[in-house]
Amino acid sequence: MNSDFLNTLVLTGKLAISTTIILLVISLPIGYWLTYSKFKFKAPIEAFICMPMVLPPTVMGYYLLVAFSPENILGSFLDQYLNTRWAFSFQGILIASILAGLPFMVQPIQNGFSSLPKSYKEASYTLGKSSWVTFYKVLVPNIKSSIITGVALTFAHCIGEFGIVLMVGGNIPGQTRIASIAIYDEVQALNYPAAHQYSLVLFIISFFLLVLIYSINKNFKINTL
Repeated sequence: MNSDFLNTLVLTGKLAISTTIILLVISLPIGYWLTYSKFKFKAPIEAFICMPMVLPPTVMGYYLLVAFSPENILGSFLDQYLNTRWAFSFQGILIASILAGLPFMVQPIQNGFSSLPKSYKEASYTLGKSSWVTFYKVLVPNIKSSIITGVALTFAHCIGEFGIVLMVGGNIPGQTRIASIAIYDEVQALNYPAAHQYSLVLFIISFFLLVLIYSINKNFKINTL
């Protein structure tokens, strides 16, 4: 294995792990709010969160690239006040991956909260527990299988993301060139052995993540019988 191959896999792992951790942190309160909130206009928010599942990645990538441009408000702010640019950078593809992976983390967590009996919250409140304690110590521990499913799906989706990463980050070795883009490059260059190496690694990771999801869900169903 050459250094380019290892560097690309390390960058892919770094992106997937960072995206998954950030999404887990923000998706738990989002999933809770979507489940229990009675906000009148919740449906459009849910639709916006799920948009990456139906919207072509190149469309999202294009609008993010436009937003990151110094000619627009966000890009200009980043350039002038933070002295940074998100277009064609790791920070840019991280933001893109977070947005693209949001529904893959939020939906399993939301489904987990929705499946819990209302008596869990009611009993906790009856015992004088606060909303935060109820959320953190009562509800979250009871949706572990949903959380693990969301983590696995998000990670698997991130390592296979192509269109939005290519649009926002381009193909810069060591900065934005992840495994899925490297596969495309190697095929274009007719370097099929290298493409096979990348593809095999992604295939194995994705397979074991799916095995993990099904195993956890099966065990959870058995334990709840």
